[in-house]
Amino acid sequence: MASNGIIDLSDANFETEVINSETPVLVDFWAPWCGPCRAIAPSVEEISASYEGRLKVGKLNVDENQQTTMKFGIRSIPTLIVFKGGQAVEQIIGA
Repeated sequence: MASNGIIDLSDANFETEVINSETPVLVDFWAPWCGPCRAIAPSVEEISASYEGRLKVGKLNVDENQQTTMKFGIRSIPTLIVFKGGQAVEQIIGA
């Protein structure tokens, strides 16, 4: 688990942590070289703290996890997607 209760997501654990989660999940698709991704990181951490127990928050590095990135058609980062019941229900692209 990353800092502040944020889950480090990967191709290997995405289905378990996100798709099969009974709790809604906010996924931050990001990359270390992405300036806007770093800019929104404090807001993502704040959301994680504010909704603890009601919303899981995870970060997926798009460079290291291309299978999941391609599956959800991520072409721009940062992209935030809310999953509920295994389905993407809301998406925000860009900072």
